[in-house]
Amino acid sequence: MREFDYTDAPKALLTPNIVAMLTSIHEHRGKQALFIASHADTLATLMEVAKIQSTGASNRIEGIHTTDKRLAELVRDKATPRNRTEQEIAGYRDVLATIHESHDYIEPRPNIILQLHKQLYSFAQNAIGGSWKNADNFISETDSAGRKIVRFQPTPAWMTAAAMDGLCRSFNEALQNNEHDPLLLIPMFVFDFLCIHPFTDGNGRMSRLLTLLLLYRAGYLVGKYISLEKLIENSKDTYYEALQASSILWHENRSDYRPFIGYMLGIVQKACNEFEDRVQHIHSRRMSKPERIKAVIDGRIGTLSKKQIMEACPDISKITVERTLAALVKSGDLVLIGAGRAARYGKVDRAAQPD
Repeated sequence: MREFDYTDAPKALLTPNIVAMLTSIHEHRGKQALFIASHADTLATLMEVAKIQSTGASNRIEGIHTTDKRLAELVRDKATPRNRTEQEIAGYRDVLATIHESHDYIEPRPNIILQLHKQLYSFAQNAIGGSWKNADNFISETDSAGRKIVRFQPTPAWMTAAAMDGLCRSFNEALQNNEHDPLLLIPMFVFDFLCIHPFTDGNGRMSRLLTLLLLYRAGYLVGKYISLEKLIENSKDTYYEALQASSILWHENRSDYRPFIGYMLGIVQKACNEFEDRVQHIHSRRMSKPERIKAVIDGRIGTLSKKQIMEACPDISKITVERTLAALVKSGDLVLIGAGRAARYGKVDRAAQPD
């Protein structure tokens, strides 16, 4: 059976790259705490946007889709789920809300994880919520010829309860000993959870919810304001590559946590950078809304979609963004590339234009 070593194993993981990311996130955390304490009201819009993005992205990663309109209605609890897809989205919304509101009181223990999983499926008609898997599962992929290939064989069903007991016990003991940085231990826990794959369904979504829970409990709240799930969705291929690289020889206790840890710390670091970018725009509210939209565009490299601009300025209405973009295109400051949902906007390089 897999042994969960959170006492000695972390010592070998402190590569220069990982140490640099840990240091960077620590520095961001201090700045974030100051801003959150003094601007709690102004961050409410960011939090609402992040909840919608997190719920949508985490479900889309698992192939669960709905329209943007229905997603927003469900997350805001202004609609009743109509089908199984919406039931699963509503369940994720509720678990996310529980973690946001009560993370300090939710210790990662097997019975708590089972309760969260039950809540995840609280709208569904099946009985899989809140129970460990009762049959072996496997992680597979489909090759170019359409053949399914087993990529990883998780812990057998009959060993799952014991594995989850050992995982949670070892993790909590390591946190209490305070010998290793929680930012190092958290992705180790999440990775081992994914390798156990303790549920019949919902393992991926639960892993992302547990990531938020453990980060919040450790004092890293950036996921409340910037969707980590959305960042993972945007780099899904890299996520699966890191997971696969770290899972080699997992059952033999010889796997390498570093690829997955590096990936997850990179996600947190990117979220921290985006948070500070959003904060700058909050500070710039003395600027007019069109000026703020233009500042967002000027501060980015390459092209942007209307949706990306709206995400960077969540307090500015869609119609104001559309009018501003149309005016900038008309004035020659922006160029419109494509049409409809595929439309993107690029800056015009005045210096490169002939006299």
